[in-house]
Amino acid sequence: METTRERILFAAMTLFSEKGYLSTSVADILREAGANSGSLYHFYPTKQDVLLAVLEMYRDGIYPMLLAPAWEGVDDPIERIFALLGAYREMLRSTDCLYGCPIGSIALELHEPDPPVRELLSVNFDGWVRHVKACLDQAKHRLPPGTDTRALAVFVLTTMEGGVMQSRTHRTLEAFDASVAGLRSYITLLEAAARGAAAQTQAVETGT
Repeated sequence: METTRERILFAAMTLFSEKGYLSTSVADILREAGANSGSLYHFYPTKQDVLLAVLEMYRDGIYPMLLAPAWEGVDDPIERIFALLGAYREMLRSTDCLYGCPIGSIALELHEPDPPVRELLSVNFDGWVRHVKACLDQAKHRLPPGTDTRALAVFVLTTMEGGVMQSRTHRTLEAFDASVAGLRSYITLLEAAARGAAAQTQAVETGT
């Protein structure tokens, strides 16, 4: 059974994702959580304190809430990346392109957030990149020598965020699907280049 604190956090998480942080009032959170103001202010003196707690929840929950469900039954590290992107696509599809990446939405909404908020947004992005980089590191033998897997992971994040932003704006999956397809083509080209480099090295070594 959820505690009052958990109800408040999950209510805020939902509202911040759907309405945005600035458009969500404390009254909205209380109504969604079925809680009274005394309960909320007992845990969180200000709305920003609620936001910080939500960002901490995303930070701590990235694996159990997002990665584990997306990666269930997917062993190939490259396919895990596309399974993760597929999870975002499903969130978009199931909400008629209203819901996407909450961290990206908050980062865009708060143009110059307070340092604690900005720090947690950064930590969340870094965590996402770190997990994607780990997938790319597992598949490093399939990529050209010297590939910067962190830079490539950042590119994956940028592809996802850009696709989500445009799909939410146009209310269609077209931009998201085009972004993911472009990323897929790029990684396919990297894998082909790696195979070509390996074949060339083998030919030199064998003198064929």
